[in-house]
Amino acid sequence: MERLLVLKLDAVDCEAEASLNGVPLARVDAARTCAILPIHEYTVAGPNRLTLVIWPRPAVTPESTALPPEARVADGKRMVQLRILLPRIGSMADESTARTLAQLEWAPPEGEGYEAPLSLTENFGLPVSFPRWRWLEAPAMDDTPTLRAQALKVVQELGQDLATGKPERFLAATRLRIEEIAVAYQRRPHEETERLRNRLLALHAERRLKWRALTPDVLFLRPIADGRLMECLGADGGPALTTESDDQGRSVSLPLRVTAVEGKLYVLR
Repeated sequence: MERLLVLKLDAVDCEAEASLNGVPLARVDAARTCAILPIHEYTVAGPNRLTLVIWPRPAVTPESTALPPEARVADGKRMVQLRILLPRIGSMADESTARTLAQLEWAPPEGEGYEAPLSLTENFGLPVSFPRWRWLEAPAMDDTPTLRAQALKVVQELGQDLATGKPERFLAATRLRIEEIAVAYQRRPHEETERLRNRLLALHAERRLKWRALTPDVLFLRPIADGRLMECLGADGGPALTTESDDQGRSVSLPLRVTAVEGKLYVLR
């Protein structure tokens, strides 16, 4: 692999979220003004949909997404830039040196009115070809009490095993994700599995897998990828499987994006 598809999101004095093909991938704010990440496993054959949301709503509850738009006035300083870049492996993911395949920008002049959240979208093609990922074939789902209870049980069981140094259930639950990500970056699935197993065991040995309490009132499912996946989130909008901060302020998060097929949950991203 000579080149790497990456998403780069930059913002000045505002919050923004970037999605590719309906999957939220990066969020920036005053504390974190730039995000860069590889995106091979979220691409599709044909047109790809790039979406930028300025001042996105909190993702944790249905009520938050139902809030009315908020009228705002631009100050001439706030701006957001979202790019899909194709740098060479080992090179900086920077628009000055890498090829830009798609971009969205927002920089309203001072005094211009707008409503937040504000969404911008662009469709673009890719000069590369990847397999058709399993999540693209997943059935659309609704956030129901039954599905939420099932997801809670799965996340709790995975957390309990990891907390006691038993990663096998987590590795089995994420097998499909591991296999596809390995393909996406030309790696060997068994080596990726071993790498993840060793990391989880090392975190347990360091006593860093004390998970935040997860109860029915603090587990939320966020529909993404046009409802084909559900993102398991905690009360703060981050991954449901997140540890308490250690004495150095570090925490561990294990994102889980699941689909339901014939009553069984599968982690696909």
